[in-house]
Amino acid sequence: MPVYVIADVKVTDEKWIPEYAAAVHDFVHKHGGKYLARSGNVKVLEGEPLDTTLIAILQFPSAEAVQSFANDPEYAQYAKARQDGSDSRFQLIDDTDIAGTIPYLGKG
Repeated sequence: MPVYVIADVKVTDEKWIPEYAAAVHDFVHKHGGKYLARSGNVKVLEGEPLDTTLIAILQFPSAEAVQSFANDPEYAQYAKARQDGSDSRFQLIDDTDIAGTIPYLGKG
């Protein structure tokens, strides 16, 4: 079952971005994932805006694939650079519907 990672990032030091942006999609792909979006064009439609610089949405084939990506020793230096230069929140969600009323999603 596919899962999604929503990365909400507030950049505090931009030094890490060029190298991270150039390299990390290869690690995501290595673990079966792909970016669905990685954008700084964030527009609030409802509610109070978060202090966000960019949001990335990634799709992986499973939660295990996400863990494999996150724990990849080759990715560690990029993760540390991002963590040191940003306030980041990564959330993992599955492809279910908690209400169970959308027929093309699994029941959550």
